[in-house]
Amino acid sequence: QVQLVESGGGSVQAGGSLRLSCAASGRAFSIYNMAWFRQAPGKEREFVAYITGSGRIISYGNSVKGRFTISRDNAKNTVYLQMNSLKPEDTAAYYCAASQVFNAVYEGQYQYWGQGTRVTVSS
Repeated sequence: QVQLVESGGGSVQAGGSLRLSCAASGRAFSIYNMAWFRQAPGKEREFVAYITGSGRIISYGNSVKGRFTISRDNAKNTVYLQMNSLKPEDTAAYYCAASQVFNAVYEGQYQYWGQGTRVTVSS
């Protein structure tokens, strides 16, 4: 069992930056591949970024490539999402998730989810 708690959301103007954190507790954190998803009001949940347990393999959704950076610190049981050059269309609730499936980019492949943290980007 893994418990995930996101933090770092808030309101920012377009072009600004935020860093989200996801703290994990429970079983050995490094065995889990981690991801960030987001869900805007009235829209389906969208894949944002993925990182393997070792941190060696990373992938991003097309809409955030070049602007967002995922990273993890296994010593702190935490995964991060650095979000730069934010746009109003990045407004959403952001969720971190944990999976033991390699290269998992679909929400159905994730067993554990946080409660979400809200990001609002104004123009």
